[in-house]
Formats: sequence, C-alpha cells, structure tokens
Amino acid sequence: MRSSSRIRAAGAVATTLSAALLAATVAAAPAGAAPGGQASANGQTARVALERQVLGADDGWGSAGSGTTGGADAAAGHVYDVDSRASLLAAIDEAGDAPKIIRVHGVIDGNEGPDGRPQTCDAYAEGTGYDFAEYLEAYAPQNWGWDEEPRGALEDARRAAATNQKNWIRWDIPSNTTIVGADADAGITGAALRINGERNVIVRNLTISDSRDCFPGWDPTDGSSGNWNSEYDLLQIINGTENVWLDHNTFTDAPNFDDELPEYFGRPFQVHDGAVDVTNGSNFVTMSYNRFEDHDKLMLIGSTDSPTRGDPGKLKVTIHHNVFKDIGQRAPRVRYGQVDVYNNHFVLTDDSPVAYGYLFGAGVESHLYATDNAITGDVDAATVIKNWKGDAVYTDGNVLNGQKVDLLAAHNDAVAAETQLGRDDSWAPERRTTVHAAQAVPALLATGTGPIFTAGE
Repeated sequence: MRSSSRIRAAGAVATTLSAALLAATVAAAPAGAAPGGQASANGQTARVALERQVLGADDGWGSAGSGTTGGADAAAGHVYDVDSRASLLAAIDEAGDAPKIIRVHGVIDGNEGPDGRPQTCDAYAEGTGYDFAEYLEAYAPQNWGWDEEPRGALEDARRAAATNQKNWIRWDIPSNTTIVGADADAGITGAALRINGERNVIVRNLTISDSRDCFPGWDPTDGSSGNWNSEYDLLQIINGTENVWLDHNTFTDAPNFDDELPEYFGRPFQVHDGAVDVTNGSNFVTMSYNRFEDHDKLMLIGSTDSPTRGDPGKLKVTIHHNVFKDIGQRAPRVRYGQVDVYNNHFVLTDDSPVAYGYLFGAGVESHLYATDNAITGDVDAATVIKNWKGDAVYTDGNVLNGQKVDLLAAHNDAVAAETQLGRDDSWAPERRTTVHAAQAVPALLATGTGPIFTAGE
C-alpha cells in the first residue's frame, strides 16, 4: 500500500531555488519588483515577504485586467495565522472583501469536527436515514436496472447526507485574499475550496489534498457500464471569478489513491472529482510552479458545450512550469477559452494509481496553445491530444522522452478524417515569462515546484 508521504513531491523538496529558477518564478512585488521577491525603491532593496508578493506583470493571463495582488495591501489587523478549520473560516469571515492575508500553519482537516477532531462520514449521514448497504441493495443493476438514475427514499437520504458534508467542507475564498502556507509542510486536506464569483485571489505554498466525497452517487446511465460520480474539486474557480494566481502548491488525491478504492457494480467507487476546474465565465488565471499528482480528472476549463454560461470570450488561463505526475486526463480539457500551456513537465510512472488517458482535450470552440512542454514515460504521442468536438489546436516545440514530436500530426495520423484537428493560428500568447527549451524542462523542474517557502513578515 502506498504511504501517505506521496502527498509531497517525489524525492526531497528543495528549500531553496537555483538562481536561474528563482529568476524565472517568484512573482513581482509591490513598488516595482525584482526576481525573488526583492522590491526596489529609492535605491534601497528590501525583502518582500512571501504573503505580500503579487503576480508579476505579463506573467500569464492572471496579470491581465487589473492584475492579481491578492491580499498584498492587507492592514496589519487583517493578517491571520490559522491552524484549524474554525480559525481559517473565522479569518475569511472577519475581513469580508478587505485585503487579507491568511497564513496556514500545519495541515488543516476540512472534516475537523466541533471538538477539533476529524469526524467520519457517519457524522454527515446521522439523522438522514442513509445506509450504504441498503443503498447498494436497492440500486444494484439486477434490482434497479440500467435505464434510469436512482430515485426514491434512499437516494433522497444520500443527497441529504451529501448536503451535510458539502455545507461543512466547501469553503469559499473571498476577493482580495492571499492564502499561503506558513512553511513547506502546510496544507489543507479533505476540504473543497472554491472561488465563487470573486476577484483577485492568490493561493500559494500549500498542499491541497483529498477532497473526498463521502457519498458518491451511482448512475447506471453514465457510459456503457455506469459510474459512481463524486462532487468535489480540490479547488473550483467558478461563476465569473477573475484574476487568480495559483503558485507553488501541490494538488493530490493522497492518501486515498484511486487504485486502492473498492468497486461496486463493477465500477470504481470514485470519491474524487476535479483537481482545479475553471468554469462558468471565469477569467484571467495563472498557474505556475505547482505539482499535480495522482489524480484522474485533473483540470476542466469550460463547464459544458453550451455557450449559455458566459464562457465565450472568457476562460483565459495560463499554465506554466508545473509538474504533472501520474495524472489520467484533462491536463487540461478546454472549451471556449484561450489557454496557454508551456514549459510543463508531464510524467507517467509505472506506479501510477490512475490509468492514463490523454493530456490535452480540445473541446468546443477551444483555443489551446501548447508549446515547449516535456512528456516523460510510456506515452504514445498519438494519445496526448484528444478531440472533444474541437476544431484546432496549436502545438510546437514539445518533446516526448527527450525527442521533439509534432503532437498535432501524431493525433491526426491516428484518427479518422472527421475527428482530425487543424492548426490554430487565431491567437498567440503575449503574456509569458522566460520560455525554456522543452529538453531543459525536466531538469529545471526537478526541484522547486510545489510548496517550498517559509512565510512571515
């Protein structure tokens, strides 16, 4: 069985960055910043605390519009040190939309009960009438069939229990907030974080793990063999949210890996949904120097094929210098948005807890620009791109196991004419940091991704 130590990056996590990596990654800060969080003013150079650093100019789509500063301008009274669910939620509520900084100490458990100890799924089901054994008996295909979704008292009870959990573990991060790990060991587990219709949020230096759903629902009509569906993403960016920077975090399912989950009705009892989803007209997001590990449905950009949710013209996202290790699909899957994916390292190992499917999903009216990425592992170049009703993508300078590969050509050579994709020349990214040769990316990102910093003023 895997150790929960897989929550952290494989191998030792660096506590410092090389000079070259430092110059490429740590954001600009107020008052005119130099690399590494150094701010210069009147000839003086002063260290800018991690929690007061802001996204640099032209560092991806997150720098567009009014830019992303989070809580950098927080008054001293709006800087909070938290080490529990209760203290974190109190900090969120107390400051409202005023600039605020929340420093997380230790690992906060989203399922932490009123007594400060983690509560089980049974606590959410108490008083609802939900009984899992009875649910399995009632909706087993031999009893319920395959033609309609579950309904009735037991399904109502499941939904009630699920609502209890949702009300406890779903936490909304408000506008003008920086939430940051106080050190490289800080994290949030078991919670479903959400940025819902807000603006100007920074999340850095945290391990965000295992937003497990206690009450997945069975749907016999989902696919040819039915599926168990769960609700929670590790982080959801939704409903017109603008200007978000995710930097130096780790997102992972650990310690509840997919290949260790039970099966019911011949299908995995899936307790995880997305890692980071950007949907419903959200816009201007930069994700940099994160680790995404041991997760299947990773990143959905654009909620549905329908244009009625405000997605056209929005969903502008930059994904650069991240490590994606042992992920299954959607890295990312895109609808409508202009999504820039460069200088990332995608790694598939023999020990992956999820089955690999594809990396880049080209959906309806998507504009995916994927260049200078490195892919390592037993991956067929023809599977890297998947056409989800898309028309075109742009790929260039990518490498597979150190060798340059034309991912678009590999896709088109392997599929029927009607599902081939054209080359998307409709736009080109203008907001990029230094672009490194793809062959250099694995070594460049071997250390320095995920949580590495220590916060404090």
